[in-house]
Amino acid sequence: AAYDKGLTNIVVLEKMSAYGGNTNFSSSGMNASETIFQADQNIEDSNDLFAQETLDGGHNTGDPELVAFMCDNSAGAIEWLDDLGITLDNITLTGGMSVHRCHRPTDGSAVGLTLVPGLVAALNNRNIPIRMDCEATELVKDGDAVTGVVVKEDNKTKTLNARAVILATGGLGANQEMVTKYRPDLAGYVTTNQPGATGDGYVMAENAGAQLVQMDQIQIHPTVEQDTSTLVAEGVRGGGAILVNSEGNRFFDEMSTRDKVSAAELEQPGSFAWCVFDQQVYDNNKAIAKYDSAGIVKQGADTAALAQEIGVDAEALAATVAAYNAITTDGATDEFGRTEGCIAFADGNMYAIKVAPGIHHAMGGIRINVKNEALDENGNPIPGLYAAGEVTGGIHGNNRIGGNAVCDIEVFGKNVGEVVAEALS
Repeated sequence: AAYDKGLTNIVVLEKMSAYGGNTNFSSSGMNASETIFQADQNIEDSNDLFAQETLDGGHNTGDPELVAFMCDNSAGAIEWLDDLGITLDNITLTGGMSVHRCHRPTDGSAVGLTLVPGLVAALNNRNIPIRMDCEATELVKDGDAVTGVVVKEDNKTKTLNARAVILATGGLGANQEMVTKYRPDLAGYVTTNQPGATGDGYVMAENAGAQLVQMDQIQIHPTVEQDTSTLVAEGVRGGGAILVNSEGNRFFDEMSTRDKVSAAELEQPGSFAWCVFDQQVYDNNKAIAKYDSAGIVKQGADTAALAQEIGVDAEALAATVAAYNAITTDGATDEFGRTEGCIAFADGNMYAIKVAPGIHHAMGGIRINVKNEALDENGNPIPGLYAAGEVTGGIHGNNRIGGNAVCDIEVFGKNVGEVVAEALS
């Protein structure tokens, strides 16, 4: 975005030996409102509703100005990605949203594995250099202004001077020491995060005078396979899957917010659940084939066979499925209040994945404004320092809606490039 606004002397520094960070694992999609693809599919939505549901999902602890900015610019980000050849026109639902606004690749596949290669291709097309295995360790300052970074590269320490630095360093989910510093209760939890998500950006920014906000707001995701730390996408539940406990019974509205579903899971025997779905859900969510190839999907030829495979009472599971199907087939009222993403399971193959909560997303971080400027504790911008993505705080509050992280990183990532290009022109 910065390059296309005329700023050509840009370099991307990548700590790891692979591109993309946690975005590689993003599976549900990108929430966006009033988009061209919603219009094509006759989905009525509004930016105001998107913003309200985002604030409600975060229990009104998010920054309303940042949230409104994200939602108001979400459709533009979808079109911007489309112009880059990244088309997200397959729209589904996630927990906490009342409207289909979670945009996925056309084939329903995991969004990250389309997004990251697409963005890297856009960089390569513009000859923007990416320095891999280049770890930023410190921000350089001249007075109050940030003027560069210290990096470790090729076993050497170097200082790179810059007129502006954008921190897009992600979260802290792979740093157990930092997680437990802010949330001692999360000691021992598995994490869905890639190994490089160690919170470096928070440390660098705070040392440079930036304020960190809501750092104790670390989201756990309710559907994580514990042996492999595989995140089972929210789109699986949005497409119709249910959660049952070890007794074969549903216990909560699967489409509620992640914090509430996680808490309900932890109250079940063994503190886990089975994510149960049929062939329709399997076929409509391309990520499931990946889970299957990883060996974490259990299968039965019918509900009774699946019950035997996963060790739950067959009669209980059959009754659970029948009651769930009746929501769709008979218009029954769900005893747990689920109204979104319900389907009637078809006869035939049934599947299940064993899940429990895992550390997923850092919702706190560097305080920013709608120009992506990093702010100090008095709310003043730190000259030359900007931030975008999971390293920032204040957008999601104390609970993030599935699909909102990709919206966050795209809207604010595009914005910060344009802001910096204008500031340095």
